Amino acid sequence: MLSITGGQTLSGAVAVSGSKNASLPIPAAALLVDRATIRNVPRIGDVFTFLRVFESFGVEIDFSGNTVVIDTRNMRAESDNPELIKKIRVGIFLVPVLLRRFGRVSIPYPGGCNLGKRPIDEHIRAFEAMGYMFTQDDDRLVFEWVANTGDLTFSAGFSVGATENILIANAFRPGKSRIELAATEPHVMDLVAFLRMLGVEIAVHHDHVIALDWYKKNPDSAEYTVIHDYLETGTFAIFAALCADSHVDIYNARIDDLASFLSKAREAGVRYEVLDETTLRVYRSREYLRAVKIQTNIYPGFPTDLQSPFAILMTQAEGVSRIQEMMFEGRLNMLIEIEKMKGHSAVLNPHEALVFGPTRLRGTTVSSWDLRSGVSMIIAALVAEGETTITNVEYIERGYEDIIGKLEALGATIGRVEG
Repeated sequence: MLSITGGQTLSGAVAVSGSKNASLPIPAAALLVDRATIRNVPRIGDVFTFLRVFESFGVEIDFSGNTVVIDTRNMRAESDNPELIKKIRVGIFLVPVLLRRFGRVSIPYPGGCNLGKRPIDEHIRAFEAMGYMFTQDDDRLVFEWVANTGDLTFSAGFSVGATENILIANAFRPGKSRIELAATEPHVMDLVAFLRMLGVEIAVHHDHVIALDWYKKNPDSAEYTVIHDYLETGTFAIFAALCADSHVDIYNARIDDLASFLSKAREAGVRYEVLDETTLRVYRSREYLRAVKIQTNIYPGFPTDLQSPFAILMTQAEGVSRIQEMMFEGRLNMLIEIEKMKGHSAVLNPHEALVFGPTRLRGTTVSSWDLRSGVSMIIAALVAEGETTITNVEYIERGYEDIIGKLEALGATIGRVEG
């Protein structure tokens, strides 16, 4: 648990870490080669768990600093610890790699955050279109057979995970592949850049179509540096807007990836300045905030992963703000925790809510529903009066590298409590 006394201010500078959402599919795609070196990988729970899954298949891993070295020469078809896969949703990224290497996959249904229904229908349809037979046996996913050759067309339904999996699955399949309704989030484009580095010809079109032309031979090795995390950039922008003494400078900022978020933040009264291509200065803006409406959407729309932190900003804005969460019905559960802190909101339906402000948040015991709401509880705790205890902090540690250390470097005092 975390114990945080409210009313603290932040100052100084913070450096954004490597992208969590890129540091899962890219190492998975790296399993297609004998040896890969991936740099700028954040040291977070999801990455550690996924690498342990790799090791359960006989893959040799060296994770030093923020560099992961992956050696697949002794990789085997079966895991000696299948329970690990249940702990992380991105276990689904193992399917295309194992099919290419061994022609058969049998893994438990992957787990993940409490965000409501997150079906994998697009993944299954894509593998079936490739010629694989799918069966589900006692909560296990089983795929087998041989991939079709020739030209194929897929629909990803704007799903990030499905788009990434179809990319990995077709990178070295003989024939051309066309992915319609493809997701184009920055971490998807980072995977595209990695596969291009491997030699795969990939064209990304403005109408959410991604076209691949296969590369005839897998390279033996690969080296790549993951992009920095635009979602962490946005999160620290909200920390600064609400809690800065004067301002906070954010280094390694993915400013171009945050056009929708920054536009809405400015509309809400957040004051910021772009110092250079990768440095964002965010000024204390709490006294200037006004109500806005946000609607999450596929990229380049407002990111669903920044909806929960932005809701904390809304609690301090003058007027009635509206949230339309288009992606996950479970995202709005976080507002239950805000109610415990004497925040005032109204959930209209699983995808829509009102937030009334400004309200004086009061410290109490709250819980992390998922990794994004978990970091939102830290923001709320710093804003609130009195002491706040946050439980289920393992969610936070899954997605943010040394978030407590970074906040402490900005001047916050955050205690860890056993319990």
